Amino acid sequence: MREQVVEATVRALQKAETGLPEWVLQRIRDAAARERLPLARQHLQFMLENVAIAGQDRLPLCQDTGLPIFQVRMGRELKLDFDLHEAIADGVRMATKLVPLRPNAVHPQSRCNSQDNTGLRMPDIIMDYVAGRSLSITAFPKGAGSENMSLIAMLNPADDPFDFIIESVRERAANACPPLFLGIGLGGSFDLSARLAKHALLDMDGKQEDEEEQALLDRINRLGIGPMGLGGDTTALGLRIERAYCHTASLPVAINFQCWANRKAKEVIL
Repeated sequence: MREQVVEATVRALQKAETGLPEWVLQRIRDAAARERLPLARQHLQFMLENVAIAGQDRLPLCQDTGLPIFQVRMGRELKLDFDLHEAIADGVRMATKLVPLRPNAVHPQSRCNSQDNTGLRMPDIIMDYVAGRSLSITAFPKGAGSENMSLIAMLNPADDPFDFIIESVRERAANACPPLFLGIGLGGSFDLSARLAKHALLDMDGKQEDEEEQALLDRINRLGIGPMGLGGDTTALGLRIERAYCHTASLPVAINFQCWANRKAKEVIL
C-alpha cells in the first residue's frame, strides 16, 4: 500500500496544481456574469483562460505552486505497516520533479532551500480520522500571497468578530490575489482557531453559504476591492465559518485567506 500512497500523492498534486475544482470555476463564471465593472469582468475572464491553458498543457496554473499541504482521512480500523508521512513526502519529491513544482520549502532562519518541498515538518499533513478502513489523500497547495495575509487575533469577548473580519479583509484583500475564498475559525484556543479556519477552506467544496455566512460575504463584496484589488463587485467568491467553544474570557478569531486559485484534488486509496 505504501506505493499506492506515493502514487496517489503525485496524482493529487498534479491535478491540484494544473486545474481547479468545477465548483470553483463555476463561481468565477457566475461572478463574471454579474460583474458590472468591465475591468473586473475582464480579469475574471483572464482567470478562466489561465486555467484552461494550464489544463490543456498540464502545467501549473500559478507560478507559486505553494507549500504541500494535505488532508488525510483515514479509517480508525486501518492499520498501516509504514510511515505515512514519509510515503507522502516521497510523493511530494516525485511530483516536484514531474509536474514540475517550484521548490518553495526553506528553513525559517537560514532560508536554505530543501529543493524538493520536504523537510522540517513538510509536507504539512492534516489527519482526520473516520469510521471504518478507508484512506484518502487531498492535496491543498497553498501559495504565500494569500497565506501571508492570514491572521489570528485574540479578541475581547465583547468585540464583534464580524466587524474585525471586515476590517481585516479591507486592509489585506488586495494583496491576496482576490477574489478570495475565506476560511473563518471562531472560538477554541489560539491554535484551534487557526485549524478551524484551515478546515473551513478544506471543507468548503461548493457548499452554499448559510444565512450568516452569506450576510458576511455580502458585506465583504460591498467593500468594492474587486478582482486583483482593482475594483469591482467581487472581492470574495466563497466563505465558510467553523466554530468551537472557547474560554469565557477570550474570543479567538482566525482568517485563512485563499486566492482565486482555490486548488484542491482528492485521491481515494481505499
